[in-house]
Amino acid sequence: MDQSIYLVTLVGTALVLAAAFSSLIAFRFGAPLLLLFLGIGLATGTDGLGIEFDNASFAYFVGSLALAVILFDSGFGTPVAALRQASLPALSLATFGVVITTLAFGVAAYYLTDLNWLESFLLGSAVASTDAAAVFFLLRAGNLHIRDRVRSTLEIESGSNDPIAIFLTITLVEVIAIGADPEAEVLLLDILAGFVMQMGIGAAVGFLGGMAIVRLVEWLNLDQGLLPIFVLTLSLLVFAGAGAIGGSGFLAVYVAGLVAGNSQIRAVTTLKRFQDGMSWLAQIIMFLVLGLFATPSQFGSILLPAIVLGLFLILVARPMAVWLCLFPFSYPRNETAFISWVGLRGAVSILLAITPLLGGLEHGRMIFNTAFIIVLVSLVVQGWTIGPVARRLGLIVPARLGPLNKVELELPGSAHHELLAYTVVPGSPVARGQRIPRWARPSLVVREGRSMRFQDMGRLAAGDHVYIFVPDRYPRLLDRLFASRAEVDPEDEDFFGAFAIDPARPAEELTAAYGPELTEAERKLTIEGLIKERLGGRAEYGDRVSLGPIELIVRDVDDKGRVTAIGLSVEPAAPPPAVPFYLSASEARDRLWELFSRLRKRAPRKSQPAKDDA
Repeated sequence: MDQSIYLVTLVGTALVLAAAFSSLIAFRFGAPLLLLFLGIGLATGTDGLGIEFDNASFAYFVGSLALAVILFDSGFGTPVAALRQASLPALSLATFGVVITTLAFGVAAYYLTDLNWLESFLLGSAVASTDAAAVFFLLRAGNLHIRDRVRSTLEIESGSNDPIAIFLTITLVEVIAIGADPEAEVLLLDILAGFVMQMGIGAAVGFLGGMAIVRLVEWLNLDQGLLPIFVLTLSLLVFAGAGAIGGSGFLAVYVAGLVAGNSQIRAVTTLKRFQDGMSWLAQIIMFLVLGLFATPSQFGSILLPAIVLGLFLILVARPMAVWLCLFPFSYPRNETAFISWVGLRGAVSILLAITPLLGGLEHGRMIFNTAFIIVLVSLVVQGWTIGPVARRLGLIVPARLGPLNKVELELPGSAHHELLAYTVVPGSPVARGQRIPRWARPSLVVREGRSMRFQDMGRLAAGDHVYIFVPDRYPRLLDRLFASRAEVDPEDEDFFGAFAIDPARPAEELTAAYGPELTEAERKLTIEGLIKERLGGRAEYGDRVSLGPIELIVRDVDDKGRVTAIGLSVEPAAPPPAVPFYLSASEARDRLWELFSRLRKRAPRKSQPAKDDA
């Protein structure tokens, strides 16, 4: 008995260490990390080193707990600014997008496999949601500086679409397990009623649970080491409580993370560090367990149909769902195309594919194996091409900040305050003599091993260690002051235009100086107002507006969305390649208006009757 404990511990820790070391390879070469984790699990499973693991219930239990931890961390790290910027389109993708993908994929699965209609839609619902871990990692590991709105849309969608897919999958498993053949109308009404109840209860429990987490953290004076464990346990309590009373536990834990992360919770830095580590551990364990559960020797008979279905999901079902969901919003075609491409499937799809096995369905193992192959196809095809596709579509923008050496510390008794330790980087604004705001005057400066007051140090120099005691919600201004200039790729040297212009200047001055055609209403706007008008009401870092012979580029935007710096280029860069699909509502309206105008011009005019001579 003792030897078995040691052996299981030895194998388990060896797998986790192998997965952790494989992340170094993924960060270096930009490989999909989930693919490496799954590969380690497959290599040590039945068809690899021979470790037997065929416990579907245990795999689903471990995967569900790990997913709850990941979703809470995803919600905790989603800022309000991102929600304001992309919440509606992202939630549209997370709800209607999942349903559209399920329907389109289910039709293809019915004709390409031996599954019946309900089983085909069940397979579609299992692979309908994108994977938050894969999306977050590839955007970060690839060092891709994507436009803020696109990044926010992808992150919010991938973090919030799991509850919908989970609900559809479990509902269809239950319907198929009963063995009845329900009428379409009855089934649709039951699904809608169950959806409203589960999502409503889950959202309510999540909101109340998030508020309770914040209040308990404030009221209880827990030890700094115990506090993160306390918060994690409360999040799992929210997850379990919502599921126990008929709600969606996964939605509840995500909403709880959103509420807690965007509240003035104490020790936020400590919590983020702990949850980041726990999220990594949860991902590793979930991926390894799912990889161990798979049996590659069973893939042969379904390999070709599964690969075709994976390509159909990437090239047809996902693009159709994204275009329909983003149609009402003012997303350019290249942004819509990129969001469509970054629809990676991952551990959640494999986890949901276990539910048919738990329900005892006849084709449960076939559904699981097919979903597993589809996930592998998604990771191989999409995971390794995100960077090239983003560059091809012109969505890469230069980094705002260069290297920044900063340490955040939380001191006992300093609620809502933290100690920031900066090292002055050569070329940073403070090294060049820019003043530090009065509210952020350093408490201590260490230079060449000697500690002195800021007032006695004179001008800060490169290499100085600066300690500043500020509220934990400090503005991003400090990071900008202590960061060096961002290194711009040679291809992006002219990205921000030849020179800067004042956003508050009248737009009519552009017409007088450069001659772009503006409407009478546009001439009355400021240059900032003109840019926002052309962009649909909101501008973000890196946005470009072409005005005939010139191009205006948004160089910077403050925390309130106001444009603070604009560049002007008299030699506009070549536009990104046109995407033949993904028309937005505004583009479709303009196309219809142009077509209507041409038809009116071509329509023959009725001849006027000749007047009788008087």
